[in-house]
Amino acid sequence: MSKFKNIKAVLFDLDGVLVDACDWHYHALNMSLEKHAGFKIEKKDHIDNFNGLPTIKKLKMLEKKKMLKEENFEKIWKDKQNFTVDAINKHGKKDQIKISLHQKLIKSKLDVCCVTNSIRKTAELMLKKTGQIKFMKFIITNEDVVNPKPDPECYISAIAKLNLDKENVLIIEDSEKGYAAAVQSGANVIKVKNPNEVNIDLFKKVGII
Repeated sequence: MSKFKNIKAVLFDLDGVLVDACDWHYHALNMSLEKHAGFKIEKKDHIDNFNGLPTIKKLKMLEKKKMLKEENFEKIWKDKQNFTVDAINKHGKKDQIKISLHQKLIKSKLDVCCVTNSIRKTAELMLKKTGQIKFMKFIITNEDVVNPKPDPECYISAIAKLNLDKENVLIIEDSEKGYAAAVQSGANVIKVKNPNEVNIDLFKKVGII
């Protein structure tokens, strides 16, 4: 018997769950930082301290470390988003595994939503390029909340929007900060290592479909 009972909706994080885009964000940020500030963030440092956070929060952390000045935030942020869009257009492609998963979930009468710390423009572009956007009941981005992950606001907002009890919702997350937000929401949570784990077999294994 499944440990997840009466699930009526699945909330997916985006980067690292539905799309393998964590490296795109990492390289786009470093391209902008190198262009405007003359340095890069080491990969391990990014994984340990920055992964899963909105770009503006990453910049504020760098400012606190005296590595950036706030006056440079806007141009770094804008170029980072432009570099990210370029990466999505270059590398994004239809993901039949995720498409089949969404089709199966919806056929099982489950709502499918995306809840991400990305901005809406890049989130929607990623989902469009991978063929997933048409399955989403709605998308919540960092522009829709006051406090992004690791704060649980985005997930609490999504559960309220679905008009469901938290016990009826399953969240799929990969990053530590996203997982913390998911757990604090009170919903059911599965933590994955990467998008390769997010498939029909995962949901069959836990008895959802």
